[in-house]
Amino acid sequence: MQLFKLKTRLSQFEDFASFAKEFNLGADDLVITNEFLYEPFMKSLNLPCHFIMQEKYGLGEPSDNMMNAILQDVKNVKYNRVVAVGGGTVIDCCKLFVLKGVENVTDAFLRKIPIVKEKQLVILPTTCGTGSEVTNISIAELVSLHTKMGLADDAIVADDAVLVPELLKGLPFKFYACSAIDALVHATESFVSPKSNPYTEALGKEAMRIIIDVFQKIAEKGPDYRFERLGDMLMASNFAGIAFGNTGVGAVHALSYPLGGNYHVPHGEANYQFYTAIFHLYNKKNPNGRIKELNAYLQQLLHTTGDPYDALDELLGKLIKKNPLHTYGMKDEEVAGFAKSVLETQQRLLNNNYVPLSEEEIREVYRELF
Repeated sequence: MQLFKLKTRLSQFEDFASFAKEFNLGADDLVITNEFLYEPFMKSLNLPCHFIMQEKYGLGEPSDNMMNAILQDVKNVKYNRVVAVGGGTVIDCCKLFVLKGVENVTDAFLRKIPIVKEKQLVILPTTCGTGSEVTNISIAELVSLHTKMGLADDAIVADDAVLVPELLKGLPFKFYACSAIDALVHATESFVSPKSNPYTEALGKEAMRIIIDVFQKIAEKGPDYRFERLGDMLMASNFAGIAFGNTGVGAVHALSYPLGGNYHVPHGEANYQFYTAIFHLYNKKNPNGRIKELNAYLQQLLHTTGDPYDALDELLGKLIKKNPLHTYGMKDEEVAGFAKSVLETQQRLLNNNYVPLSEEEIREVYRELF
């Protein structure tokens, strides 16, 4: 069994200007970002790159419609390198733009065309959660199919991942919290994955330690504390990304996808709704396997001798509120359909579960959280 792989070079700079100078950004670069990042960090540098502002093509999570619209606008632009400066939406879009011969990204997600890399890819994450800068996965809503789908292929792995703490300064607290919770989900799902190994465990445990420590300090000192630890949280997200990039994630992500696909709930927030419910179910089904070690470690970090997931719920609830699924628009009669959809479309993720889950068990999780 393969234990570990990381094809991406990792770099860190205190500010975007230092990165731009070191990487010699120029006319052959397509930079995809957002106006709220371009204005404070890039505009004054007068770089000769071709800039695209992602939000002009749609708001919220990435979709096939959004990606195709950007592709149409850059089809006559000559560039050798794609530079993604943004959160999960920007990054997931850019991963498709390095491929050869893509005219409709749905064809790539459905693998109706060869997945061949043609451009270089540099990623600068501006949230502290996706870890996408070091994974081979792009996730998008496929509007015509009414679901989210992931493309996992080494052709879309970044050549360079660059950590710049400065870029997190403008991230509103709710987005910060949701993205960091997403990183915590990555670390814990990776830890109990069947593909977990000593390399990914070490990275996952360090990610958990940093994230929970920062969350505890925020709960104590208030949201502005996050600005003291932007570099730490960005690194923790990266650690978790490397871990799950080698092991995969499981049911938390799988069950959250219909919520995101049907009701456009942001990815990290959707994962948060299912996080502890899935780990409670894992514990119920097999408390003496790999999860036993995770439980003990979380108890240590959370300073509790009780159920670590109850303690985790209490801590996370001090950051953002967990909502019943019906508040997002989900209907009771959709429970069975969501469960069936997960089994039919998310086997890539369900194969990474700590223990297998039946359709009835998945339905019960939706009912519990409804």
